[in-house]
Amino acid sequence: MTNPLPTHLVKKAKGIHLYLEDGRRVIDGMSSWWAAVHGYCHPVLDDALKCQIDKMSHVMFGGLSHRPAIDLCKLLVDITPNGLEKVFLCDSGSVSIEVAMKMAVQYWYTIGKDSKSRFLTLRNGYHGDTFGAMSVCDPVNGMHGMFAKNLAKQLFVDSPSCSDSSDHGEEASIEQMSESLKDQHQTIAAVILEPIVQGAGGMKFYSPWYLEQVRILCDEFDVLLICDEIATGFGRTGELFACNHGNGVTPDILCLGKALTGGYMTMGATITTQKVSEGISLNNGVFMHGPTFMGNPLASSVAYASVNLLLDSPWKTRVEQTEQALSHGLDKLSKYSVVQNVRTLGAIGVCELKDPVPDMALVQDVLLSHGVW
Repeated sequence: MTNPLPTHLVKKAKGIHLYLEDGRRVIDGMSSWWAAVHGYCHPVLDDALKCQIDKMSHVMFGGLSHRPAIDLCKLLVDITPNGLEKVFLCDSGSVSIEVAMKMAVQYWYTIGKDSKSRFLTLRNGYHGDTFGAMSVCDPVNGMHGMFAKNLAKQLFVDSPSCSDSSDHGEEASIEQMSESLKDQHQTIAAVILEPIVQGAGGMKFYSPWYLEQVRILCDEFDVLLICDEIATGFGRTGELFACNHGNGVTPDILCLGKALTGGYMTMGATITTQKVSEGISLNNGVFMHGPTFMGNPLASSVAYASVNLLLDSPWKTRVEQTEQALSHGLDKLSKYSVVQNVRTLGAIGVCELKDPVPDMALVQDVLLSHGVW
């Protein structure tokens, strides 16, 4: 990078604040990419790590297991949508997407339908920066265009998201998805999407109805549904998982990351059904993925503590209060001519501009001058 934005050194972090080397204290408005859901230096999470490191920091997760990972997996099965029963712990959110895609492909391969190897997804989607994940990110508006020749060619339908809150975009997108599945379901392993909120692709929202219709179509055409809840999981949208906005929507595979460990350590989880697990395991099969740091005890311990800390808190009331505060503050911006749309959902507040910000360094400086990162 020849002309990077300024980088600010962080001396320490506590609660909602970052303490910079130059003496300034600023609110972390990004929560470290939505991961630090309890704030920094939370005593419960600090203690979970300190206690675990005195026992063991890591042990291979092949032929061996340990209580922190077992407890975490049981907890995730208990709180995720009904029917998700098998947990695969991995390194990060992006890797959880890779794992989910491999699960889908291996499932069909093992049960004798190896032609089902492609993925159908939404434009404006974002699922990570590893190779499989890049292939299901938006090929035009995403940031991976330079790798197009190297990526697997997937299928895309228009985003259901409409800034004007009409349902026309959703209906058109469902029609496209229905046609794509009708024509090509014999080659499609899974539909993969971010439920309710398309994050890095523009913070675009769509209705629970759309998610319900996708689930119905996947069942009709015998295609798996992968829901990427890396950004939306653990209460961000006002439900514990965004899938819960839909009536009875359980994906075949669910991906988690970011807030899983409360922002303390990198970790992802891919959770699937008994049906998919048994399909992969036919004829003494084993899922072909084995990360070195899978089920890391430190990450498992702090994740278990973080999830319980959330569940034991009035998280839903807090998210509702956050949504009200965001709506109150952001609605005032809609009067400005540069603003395209203002919208909120749970703890997500969006001010969409008509044109890209011309000078991000200037914007950063202004925000820092007001005590916000």
